[in-house]
Amino acid sequence: MAKVSRPHLLVVGGTGFIGHGLLMAAKKRGWQLSSVSLKYPKKNRYLSKVKYILADVRNLLQLKKKLRDRYDYVVNLSGYGAKKLTTNENKNILETHFLGVVNLVSVFEKKKILKFVQIGTGDEYGFSKAPQKEDSKYLPYSTYGYAKYYSSEYLKMKSQNKNFPSIVLRFFLVYGPHQNKNKIVSHAIINCLTNKKFYLSKGVQKRDYCYIDDITRAIFLALKSKHNGEIINIGSGKPLTVRLLVNYIRKLIGRGKPVFGGIKYRKYENMEVYPNIGKAIKKIKWKPKISLEMGIKSTIDFYKKALKIK
Repeated sequence: MAKVSRPHLLVVGGTGFIGHGLLMAAKKRGWQLSSVSLKYPKKNRYLSKVKYILADVRNLLQLKKKLRDRYDYVVNLSGYGAKKLTTNENKNILETHFLGVVNLVSVFEKKKILKFVQIGTGDEYGFSKAPQKEDSKYLPYSTYGYAKYYSSEYLKMKSQNKNFPSIVLRFFLVYGPHQNKNKIVSHAIINCLTNKKFYLSKGVQKRDYCYIDDITRAIFLALKSKHNGEIINIGSGKPLTVRLLVNYIRKLIGRGKPVFGGIKYRKYENMEVYPNIGKAIKKIKWKPKISLEMGIKSTIDFYKKALKIK
């Protein structure tokens, strides 16, 4: 792979939690940075020296018009989250994730980029047995999972048939500073810090939690990897039940009022979702470095400062 003195990185979805973390890490490396999103970033996620571009990945003509710069690397973190899965919302999810990938490939397949990294999800495995492996044949059970799954398959095909330089990284649960407040780790930390009662399921489902710094490091390794057309799991590889996680956060903070069993499980929910990360270790020489204790403590410190709690 050709060496680039000051790589130009385009992050599609750069105003989101992981996108922001990736741009921060790339900025420290001295890279040239651009971001594509529907809106400009919130104040706490704005970064200087980043070119923020407003565009909709569902609109091919708009993408072609606005993405005329020369980019070396592209990371697709674009996403669409719906509070209620109406017919229209399901349509938006499918179009943003699948049509968005098709459009991005259409823009970049003739521009000779060095690597396109697609961010997938553990939801692509549906009800497959844990630890989930990349060669699982099970299909997703959610619209989001389907959209991501078909995006992965599309990129795999483009890499094999058209030599498009792509890798899919399937993330499981990512956490860390600057994350939205409705995610399990940030939700538990904020409610424990403020000593509020908060309602959860019974919490026996096993999940995988990986700190943002390990996640961004995996992306950089994938960008520089010689492998194309691969789908690679990224996670801690150490599952933990939701109940144990929340109780651990409560113990570290010393307060909080979690109510387990206060809400029902989701209608379709695989009770054990965590990855086999052997392929990541072999293909891109990645494995997590940040322990759960280090990651949770760092995230607690961030929210203490954000909430001005001593």
